[in-house]
Amino acid sequence: MNYKLPLLSCVLTGLLVTSCQDHRIPVPESIKVTTLATGLASPIGVDLDASGRAWVTEAGTGNNDGKVSMITSDGKVYPVITGFDSQVFQPGELDGLNHLLFADGVLYILGSQSRLYIANVASFKPGDAPLLAKNLTLEDKKQFILDYVFPTGQDTEDTHLYNMSVGPNGDLYFADAAANAIVRRTKAGVWSIFANIPRLPNPTPVGPPFIDSVPTGVVFDGQKFLVSTLVGFPFPVGASTIYQITQAGVVSVYKPGFTSLVDINLDTNLGGLVLQHGVFGPQGFGAKTGVLTQVTSAGNSILASGLNLPTDAKSVDAHTIYVTSLGDGALLKITY
Repeated sequence: MNYKLPLLSCVLTGLLVTSCQDHRIPVPESIKVTTLATGLASPIGVDLDASGRAWVTEAGTGNNDGKVSMITSDGKVYPVITGFDSQVFQPGELDGLNHLLFADGVLYILGSQSRLYIANVASFKPGDAPLLAKNLTLEDKKQFILDYVFPTGQDTEDTHLYNMSVGPNGDLYFADAAANAIVRRTKAGVWSIFANIPRLPNPTPVGPPFIDSVPTGVVFDGQKFLVSTLVGFPFPVGASTIYQITQAGVVSVYKPGFTSLVDINLDTNLGGLVLQHGVFGPQGFGAKTGVLTQVTSAGNSILASGLNLPTDAKSVDAHTIYVTSLGDGALLKITY
């Protein structure tokens, strides 16, 4: 059994804020969490188009019913692309859609088996017939990553492109949650392994002596990359680390001490945002143990807790954040 990714398989931008500015980043005095849309089938990723509309990946139910949906500001849900892979590979665990990203007017979608789909949805209007996944441009990178010779002791012989972001020169950078790597794709479409995220000693007596870092999110702050990590089984509390990576691919610790992180983003008002999926217990990740945290060099502040297995956070405007809730099958709206 692959203990690394039960939540990822069970599918599961911001402005640089420097340390001299961190003391001016406000902690919101009042925060409200409401539900914008419900009835979503295993929602994972959320991003915004140029008009501010939300687009969400739904991993489906295991019956090849994965889809990308567009959600309006009043909570109405419209299927945009249907027919993505969605399969149960062991009880309670799905292999399906992951995150999505708008860049240069194009929608990039991460599917199962490390597939990258590229879609032009600029002309889509609510109520239009949905597109079919099989008709999209596809870049299948599973074998490329499996064939890559990683450093001794770091080769997991697995791949799971889970999240992505835009970096320097418009290149795309992917968090591979199974290969423990950051993967790069240039604007010209050339793929390479950019950096490896190291395994770490297991601080508990349960499980293997070393556990995988499991990178789940990557962002570029204008100078360096920041990477969130989940860590593998037994998912110990406080073992997740935010790593920093230079533009030359050198990895080091940025901030340790987090728990089961599944996303990292930058917000022009709040600085860094990280999302805790939940706390792992005897029955798996506990319901309503998800947390959205503000991270600055001056310290961390909890913005919202009690979230039900969240998977992605996206700043909408100066006072609004969208969060996908896998546990509730919903898109949440956090205002402050």
